[in-house]
Amino acid sequence: MTSAPLAARLTIPSGPLFFPVTAYGPDGSVDLDTYRTHVRQGVEAGAAAVFACCGTGEFHALTPEEFEACVRAAVEAADGRVPVVAGAGYGTALAVRYARLAEAAGADGLLAMPPYLVVAGQEGLLRHYREVAAATALPVIVYQRDNAVFTPETVVGLARTDGIIGLKDGLGDLDLMQRIVSAVRSEVPGGFLYFNGLPTAEQTQLAYRALGVTLYSSAVFCFAPEIALAFHRALRTGDDATVEKLLDGFYRPFVDLRAQGRGYAVALVKAGVRLRGLDVGEVRPPLHEPAEDHVKQLAEVIERGYALLEETK
Repeated sequence: MTSAPLAARLTIPSGPLFFPVTAYGPDGSVDLDTYRTHVRQGVEAGAAAVFACCGTGEFHALTPEEFEACVRAAVEAADGRVPVVAGAGYGTALAVRYARLAEAAGADGLLAMPPYLVVAGQEGLLRHYREVAAATALPVIVYQRDNAVFTPETVVGLARTDGIIGLKDGLGDLDLMQRIVSAVRSEVPGGFLYFNGLPTAEQTQLAYRALGVTLYSSAVFCFAPEIALAFHRALRTGDDATVEKLLDGFYRPFVDLRAQGRGYAVALVKAGVRLRGLDVGEVRPPLHEPAEDHVKQLAEVIERGYALLEETK
């Protein structure tokens, strides 16, 4: 069943969905002051929502106490201007614990990430997400990727579950997504939400838009919000020339660079935030920092992206 307040706020096409990185100090501990600054800057730049402590925010690397503190800091920084959605994951018991911590910290919703380690059947996955949804009053978006891949029938079951409002796809199987969208549309009345959650989702958003999926995550927004906003605006208004210029001149080179290292979907984004002047620290293990030459190439890609924006004015 759709939770109208959060669902309505997420569907307002005011800007990209912002997945902030988690800031660490020189000693490796969470730097809440810098994190608040990062979130506040993103909200003021035009983010439509803040997804705190999710994949880009290194959910896997945070203790429960750090997680709760970061979600609370994100809520404080957003100050009600946009909704804050928090990650929740691992096995069912821990996912429920994280969900309750997020609720206590003031989050508006949850992004339920895949369960840890196990490859479960559809019946077990459905039960897992239903238990997470039942644990709090927070609306839940289920994240499809890795070991949590759903049949259309299972997504129909998710859409019929009280508290589950949407599906974020990080798999990229467009045939499966079309069948999911069709099945839910045919069998479950109401506005179930869909999100393109692939890394650097702008690169595939034209294809997802053809399926009716207009919401997408933007890691680029962390370090180049003006570029991410220009792309989002061009998509929304049908400015194909700007979309193609940014895809060809900025997003494709960035994706090519991202493919040069494992974990770069997070580490390269964090390097980008540092390049733009906010010291959010390094990634935690098992992720690793980008090579020096890759950081130099990233700076060149960002510079080119901003030059392209000037050309489109």
